[in-house]
Amino acid sequence: MRLLEQFGIILTLTLIVEIIRAVVPLPIPASVYGLILMLVLLKTKIIPLASVKHAGKILLETMPLMFIPAAVGLLNSWTVVKTIVLPLLVVVAISTVTVMVISGRVTQMVIHIDQRRGDAK
Repeated sequence: MRLLEQFGIILTLTLIVEIIRAVVPLPIPASVYGLILMLVLLKTKIIPLASVKHAGKILLETMPLMFIPAAVGLLNSWTVVKTIVLPLLVVVAISTVTVMVISGRVTQMVIHIDQRRGDAK
């Protein structure tokens, strides 16, 4: 039953975010609003991490399955895709490395800030 409650919390937030996206006239995907809302609710402890942790873990573990239909769709369109495979691979490689570098730098910056706060106390 606890798992159903956790999924219920996540689905309720999803509904709220979809309503926000429909009301706010900005070209921002609902998923971005959802991430921001979930971050704020978790950081302010309005929603304790324990309230969604198990359901979130299950969703993360099953996420790779969600990419299978997209991959099958690419295979069905292989005649179109094969003409742009090399440029596509270059873009994917460059963007992957860029995201990894930026994520690493941001993580280092956050760790550094946390360490300075710890030293100040």
